[in-house]
This record gives sequence, structure tokens and C-alpha cells, in this order.
Amino acid sequence: MLDATLQALRGKTTTPPQGFPHAPLDWTPESARQIARQEELKLTDTHWQVIRALQDYFARNEGNSIQGRDLHDALDERFHAQGGIKHLYQLFPGGPVAQGCRLAGLKAPSGAVDPNFGSVM
Repeated sequence: MLDATLQALRGKTTTPPQGFPHAPLDWTPESARQIARQEELKLTDTHWQVIRALQDYFARNEGNSIQGRDLHDALDERFHAQGGIKHLYQLFPGGPVAQGCRLAGLKAPSGAVDPNFGSVM
């Protein structure tokens, strides 16, 4: 069902949405809001910062195989001042990598979709 929702919400734009310079071209903030509603997640400014950070990481590593552990560590480092990965676990109960990638319109790295990877469940 989530895949169908993603496909329905994705537009056919050629420029990323304002404020999201590294967003996938078929992603919109509204698609993230819809997924968040389905997953009973209220998006805050910090959630949007994480979404931008994920999109930036994927853009900087385009063409490379993105490893879940490397992305996990990059998020921990980027948000260290706010409490690091532990803080992100509180924001993203489905895992900052897996759930964060879904919200950011990105394909999660292999292994990150496992419910025990990067989540507090």
C-alpha cells in the first residue's frame, strides 16, 4: 500500500522543490507528509532537517553503493549536537535510516529495511 501511495504522490517535475536542493526529482514535501500521516508521525523542523541531510548524503554519493552503516554513522555525526543517533531514534521510531529514507523519497540501503536496523523496536 505504501508503494502505491508513493507512486500516486510522485510528480513528474524537473526541478527539486524549493528548500530541498538535493531532493529526488519525483519527490515532494507533500509526499513526505502523506507517508508521515500513514505512519502516524508528526513532522517537525528536525524531521525536515534529517530529510534534507539524507537527500544531501545520497546526492553527494550518487553513483556509489550506499552502505547502511555508513549512512547511519553520517547521520550520527551530522546530528551529534542534538543527541546524535539516539535522538534520531526518538524522532523516527521506524529507524532514522529506513523510515527517514522513505520520507525523503530515497531507496533505503540494503539491510536498512530490516525492522531491527536503526530502530528502537
